[in-house]
Amino acid sequence: MQTFLIILIVVAAIAALVSLIRGIVIFLKTSQADLTGSGPNLSGLRQNKMMWRRVQFQALAVVLIVLLLLLNRPD
Repeated sequence: MQTFLIILIVVAAIAALVSLIRGIVIFLKTSQADLTGSGPNLSGLRQNKMMWRRVQFQALAVVLIVLLLLLNRPD
């Protein structure tokens, strides 16, 4: 069970890192039209989506770590 939780923690941490990097890449590709508001703001929506996923994966990793610590506490 501990090994399974550790694997899930690593996967959640990697997923958080990937979504962080994707959000930064989308941010760097923001065009002048996106900044001035003269076009549809699809870049901002994608940035928000990636950052929200990052928060979700981080929360999942924290919950899994707490669960692992609770399972390993001495009785």
